[in-house]
Amino acid sequence: MSVIVIQFVTLDGIVSDPDGSAGTPSGGWAFRHGPETVAGDKFQLGATLDEGVMLLGRSTWELFSRLWPGRDDPFSTRMNAASKLVASRTLTDPSAWVNSRVIEGDLVEVVKRERRDVVVTGSLSVVRALMGEDLIDEYRLLTFPTILGSGERLFPAGGPPAHLECRSAEMNGAAVFTRYVRERR
Repeated sequence: MSVIVIQFVTLDGIVSDPDGSAGTPSGGWAFRHGPETVAGDKFQLGATLDEGVMLLGRSTWELFSRLWPGRDDPFSTRMNAASKLVASRTLTDPSAWVNSRVIEGDLVEVVKRERRDVVVTGSLSVVRALMGEDLIDEYRLLTFPTILGSGERLFPAGGPPAHLECRSAEMNGAAVFTRYVRERR
């Protein structure tokens, strides 16, 4: 089992409001580069979506549950069919998006017990909880040529250190897709 974090990120490490749905003044920065940069399986998840489980925080899940069910392209079909875990203390009915289940109990313990690969999409609070427990095995980042100067950063000041190895980097439209894996010692 691996925990894989996927994120849209700016050059200065900001991950907040890439699509503009939160209504922040600088929101929508990822989508300014055209749909070809963000559409489809840009994070090269492939069969991981079929065999693994997606892990989302409530806010990301609510956004996705309004967007993905109405789409029917091949990647959307995979997203909709994927198993989904939702980390939330307030969501009670996950039926808006098929194959979704609210986590019961402690997030970290649920992830530690999971036998499938876990893909964390967005969901910064979930990412940070797993960072704090050193549970993230891989980061797949789509980095955009944008500098915002403020917003939520993927790696916050004072956060836990991580030693990573770059496995790949390739152009993807205006962005660069990179894969970093945790060094095992």
